Parts: sequence; structure tokens; C-alpha cells
Amino acid sequence: MSDTAATAGAGERTAGSAGPVGAAGLIPAPVSVTAVPDGGAFTPDSATALAAGPGTETTERWLRGTVGGALGLPLPPGPAGAPNTVTLVVDAELAPEAYRLTVTAGTGVEIRGGSGAGVFWGAQTLRQLLGPGAFRAAPGAGSAIPAIPAQTVEDEPRFGWRGLMLDVSRHFTAKSDVLRMLDLIAAHKLNVFHFHLTDDQGWRIEIKRHPRLTEVGAWRPRTKWGHRASELWDEKPYGGYYTQDDIREIVAYAAERHIRVVPEIDLPGHSQAAIAAYPELGNTDVVDTAKLEPWGDWGVSPNVLAPTENVLRFYEGVLEEVLDLFPAEVSPFVHMGGDECPKDQWKASPAAQARIAELGVGDEDGLQSWFIRHFDTWLAERGRRLIGWDEILEGGLAPGAAVSSWRGYGGGIEAARAGHDVVMCPEQQVYLDHRQHGGPDEPMPIGFVRTLEDVYRFEPVPPSLEPEAAARVLGTQANVWTEVMQDRSRIDYQVFPRLAAFAEVAWSPLGAPADRDWAGFEGRMGAHYPRLEALGVDYRRPAGPLPWQKRPGIKGRPIEGAPPNV
Repeated sequence: MSDTAATAGAGERTAGSAGPVGAAGLIPAPVSVTAVPDGGAFTPDSATALAAGPGTETTERWLRGTVGGALGLPLPPGPAGAPNTVTLVVDAELAPEAYRLTVTAGTGVEIRGGSGAGVFWGAQTLRQLLGPGAFRAAPGAGSAIPAIPAQTVEDEPRFGWRGLMLDVSRHFTAKSDVLRMLDLIAAHKLNVFHFHLTDDQGWRIEIKRHPRLTEVGAWRPRTKWGHRASELWDEKPYGGYYTQDDIREIVAYAAERHIRVVPEIDLPGHSQAAIAAYPELGNTDVVDTAKLEPWGDWGVSPNVLAPTENVLRFYEGVLEEVLDLFPAEVSPFVHMGGDECPKDQWKASPAAQARIAELGVGDEDGLQSWFIRHFDTWLAERGRRLIGWDEILEGGLAPGAAVSSWRGYGGGIEAARAGHDVVMCPEQQVYLDHRQHGGPDEPMPIGFVRTLEDVYRFEPVPPSLEPEAAARVLGTQANVWTEVMQDRSRIDYQVFPRLAAFAEVAWSPLGAPADRDWAGFEGRMGAHYPRLEALGVDYRRPAGPLPWQKRPGIKGRPIEGAPPNV
């Protein structure tokens, strides 16, 4: 951060405090806001120009099309620094995702970013300063453009990995809703979209050399309604998938918003949909895999991949197409799952036992590690990096792999101390499919109670980590599993407003959890809720679900014998 931010003086307000930051309701809270006493204000109008310097083209397009379209501002091109102009500049003296937004009465707004991404995040802050009307799709009643007080906002993110994982296998998310979610995470300055594309319940990405993956694997005959403890079923066949052109569109749309897309292809567990499409992928000596269908139930299927060379070649072919669809410049990482792989079929399979002996891997954990190590090497040879859930630690961690630590902090701590990069996404804190309240009205409640305040007090870096190991924490990610999220509205309800709290944890320098200004954040959310409403987000209201958001009579998952908040 520049000397200006360090010495701003009495006008400065830091993240989460009252004053200019609180007044504007900026979320995530910036590092600093310096007000200009008696400095006047700037109000964009139909004559306001847009001056976009080299490297700011994505923000130029977004401001003119999205914000300009919402407010009825044409934002024609104009010279940098001229009166009544929004000026965009890449400034290499700033950190890549840092920005400085300066509002000057009579002159306009200047956004300097350390890269195109930094300029874009600064433009997201400008959108918030322009009021809820800037979050609509077109100008209309109540969308008068507010005056923006003269000020300087200086900001940069705490973490380089600020992610959201969306499971589209349990319940499919239409392409249009994926694009909408990308807009929503961009509005909260998140920069990673983890795309969970395959699982037991459905294969969602077209692979041209293996067409049955979507012809068969994308469609299940029926679906459990509610948690797996529920006795209810929806007998309607269910499914969907993305064509390769759909994927290219999603990836390009994300790149325009400076979001990296990390695809996930799950193996060797969570693979029943693939086995249903190609039965030879399964353990055919112990299971009649020809009778399998994509799974309509929840939980962990016992049907896992066979440890054969043919299976490796099959998934190498899958990944060749995946790498083409998700170029390295979009994201170097490919998520290979690696979690919740039941070993019962391998224990019962003479072929699998012979394979363990042949490979010299010791046991079934070693066999799972063999799968992961193979694809770690395969991806590394192609300039990519494998990332997987923390079970990839079992049986030995692949040398170049990164870890998504979901079973608490333990796996992440172990991996970081061993020199591996880590994304912290512990289930107990940032699984947004878990219920937000312990009351009886939560729709299909599952898992731990995690309120908006709980998420706000989440700390991605365990205090027990030594500085060298802590530097291995790339960042953090909120995960959204969709077993009980049948449509966009249900996803909205579970994700928002908690994603706003998570975004602030990932971006802002909040300090220790106990010291965080929850009251200040809650106050700023008062300005943020109208933005969510303008975007059409069906978020959970602070007072609880609206009548139509409830799901009476559908079993959730209160955990027997657990503490009251579980």
C-alpha cells in the first residue's frame, strides 16, 4: 500500500470502522478510505465520459455495459483526466490486485489498479458508491444517481485465492445461472470459481471422445427429495450438462471478470455416473456394473473406479479435453477430487488386490494415492497443477499437489507444514449448504448452524501455523453442495447473505476473529441488502425465511447426540 494510505491522518477510516467506509456500506471493507473535508462531491451524468487506458479493456466494457446500462449513462470515450470523466489506469507501482479510487469534485473518478484485475475491483467499489440502482439491469424508478463525496479509497486483497465452489452434479445449474453466479461473486471481489462438474449423481461436461458420459451419465431416473434420511423421492428423471461451447462461454465470461475457473473431475471415488456410462471403469469382478445408473440418492456411493491402466487412459482422454476447455492462463489448477473413496470394493476385488501387490503400494490407501500421484505427474508434464480434497494426504501426498482442506483445519495444517499449498475451506465454517439458524423454519436444514456472524468470524489461517507454513495458505473458499438445493432460489437462500461476510474475510484485513467489528459489518449490510435485492437475489432475510422459502415436512439432517448448534 502506498505512503498515502499509511499517512492519511484524521480522515482515514480502516476496514470495518464507522465513518466513510460505514457510510457507503462498502463490502468487502477496503483497507482505507480518506475523506476530503469540504471537498464537495461528484455526480455522474449523461455527459460523463470514460477514459480507458491500456490493459483496462475488460473494465471499460463492464462499466459501459453493466453500470452504464443500469443508470442510463452512455459513458462515451473521452480523454484521461478531463472534467466529468471516469479514468481507468493500470499502474505497475501497485500490487496486481490493488487499486486506488479517487473521487474529485468537478473532475470525476480515477481508478488506478496494479493490473486489469485491480482496476476491475476498483470499478466494483465505484458501483457500490453509485447506489442500488447501479445493480439493476436497466434504469427505472428509484434509480437516481447519488452524489459521491470526494474521497480516496486504497485497497488490496488479503488473499490471492478468494473462491466459491458450486456443485452442479447433485443438482444441475443452468448455464445462464452459472453466468449470473459469476456476476455475483465478481460483485463481492471473489476471483476463483471452483466448478464441481462430476459426481455419483451426474456427469455435467461434454467429452467428445466418450459421448456416453453425457448421454447416460448426465441423467438419473429419480432423485431423493430432502436429505438422505428423507423417505420422499421425486420420480421425475433428472439431469443436464454443459456442451463444450457452453464451457468455453462460461470460461470466457469469467475471464472478463478476472475470475479463474478451476474444473473438478472427481476420482477414484464419486464416480458412479461415469461407471454407469462405461461399466468397464468399475470393479467388474465384484459388482455387476452394467446394472448401475447415475445415483439418485445422497451420501457416498460404494461404486469406485477400478485401478487399471484402461481407467487411467480413459481419464487421460477426459483431461485432454478438459485442459483444452480450461486453458492454463485461465487457471493452472485442475481439481481431481480424491475424497470419500470407500475401499470396500477394492478389498473384495481379487483384481484390485493383485494390482496393490503389483504396484507395491501396500494397501487400499496406497492405491488411492497411486491414482492421485499418476494424475499429478500427468498434469505437471502439461504445465498444470493438481489440487484435491485433503484425503489426498492419505497414503502419501503427491509431490506437487495442493490441498483443499475441508475436514477442518487439520489437513491444511499438515499439508502446509509439509510444504504444500493450501486452500482453507473447512466444513465447520464455510460450507454454505449448512443451515443458517437452528429454528424449525429453515428449509431442508442440514449440518452445522453457521450464522452470518459465524462466517464473519471465520479465520482462514490457523494461529498455530508457523510463518513459513502460513505463507502456504493461498487463500480460502466457500463451498456449496447442492443435495437439497433444487433450483436457483434455494442456492441464493443458502449462499446469501453469508457470501458477503465470507468475501470480507477473504479480502479485508480484519484482524483476529474476536476483535472483528461485527456491529460495523452488520451496519454496512444495511446498505448491501438493497444491492442484493436489485440483483434479484433470494437471500435469507435477517428475520428468517419468507413464507415461500420454507420447506415444511422435508427432513433435514440434525446430527443425533451432537451439541445444540449442530
